[in-house]
Amino acid sequence: MQTYGNPNVTYGWWAGNSGVTNRSGKFIAAHAAHTGLIAFGCGAATLVELAGFDPSLPMGHQSSLFLAHLASVGIGFDEAGVWTGVGVANIAILHLILSMVYGGGGLLHSVYFTGDMQESEVPQARKFKLEWDNPDNQTFILGHHLIFFGVANIWFVEWARIHGIYDPAIEAIRQVNYNLDLTQIWNHQFDFLAIDNLEDVMGGHAFLAFFQIGGGAFHIATKQIGTYTKFKGKGLLSAEAILSWSLAGIGWMACVAAFWAATNTTVYPESWYGEVLQLKFGIAPYWIDTVPGGTAFLGHTSRAALVNVHYYLGFFFIQGHLWHALRAMGFDFKRLLDRTGPFGIPRTL
Repeated sequence: MQTYGNPNVTYGWWAGNSGVTNRSGKFIAAHAAHTGLIAFGCGAATLVELAGFDPSLPMGHQSSLFLAHLASVGIGFDEAGVWTGVGVANIAILHLILSMVYGGGGLLHSVYFTGDMQESEVPQARKFKLEWDNPDNQTFILGHHLIFFGVANIWFVEWARIHGIYDPAIEAIRQVNYNLDLTQIWNHQFDFLAIDNLEDVMGGHAFLAFFQIGGGAFHIATKQIGTYTKFKGKGLLSAEAILSWSLAGIGWMACVAAFWAATNTTVYPESWYGEVLQLKFGIAPYWIDTVPGGTAFLGHTSRAALVNVHYYLGFFFIQGHLWHALRAMGFDFKRLLDRTGPFGIPRTL
């Protein structure tokens, strides 16, 4: 957090980021508590959608976003492959239980455990301290994040291979083996919006699993190569820089998801999300339904709600990235206030 030259700066209660800026223990507490909030929201929303679900109406016209995601990965079907909602309540309740576990972990790290891992009595924990001017420390932490991402991809690929996921081409659950064709994976960088078979989808995730775990192991095992220059982050790495990159990543993913979910019916089947959308341009891009329908969200399909919310959140995440990236590089936004008067009119210099 910038101090703007004030050595005794204090922050209001609303400036939550200030409490975790250079304190790795508090940083973990915030992550765990945030995960708990997400898990609670997912579990609670799934139960609400399940309670109000009408099997006589298309799922995509009932704003059942969480049910649609579960149906897409093959959860909620009977042995004959017919949607019944079986197991959905169990998944929702599991999320609610996990939210309490994550919340408890957040409280422990916030109240009981040390606020900075560097002060921990556990040697292994001290490796996760935050040292912004130590590239070896930063690459070590990055490596663990990459491995977790890779493991998540493996879980998804193995779930599709062993349990099976919903294939809209046959309107049933089937087991999907990944297609690890590197040529196809490379080509799908440019036409992924049009992917129309699940084998290629799983192949991309399998490749990501290998790539991320390999990259994670590399970052954990290696040290900084060559001179630590400004190009590599010297003098630029900070909590605010990390926040800016995180916002850029999640904003970009949200925008990509919006374009993908708007038209792709292999990963986002019409049976669960509703019909494909049409892109329009107003003050900003937006998507509209191509057919009338929907019993919620002012008559829009689940796909329309999912896509537009993702796009607009992604847009504002990217603006947040620009804001925090400029601050991390030292730009003082308060100088703008010093040079402008009411309604942004420049003051006389």
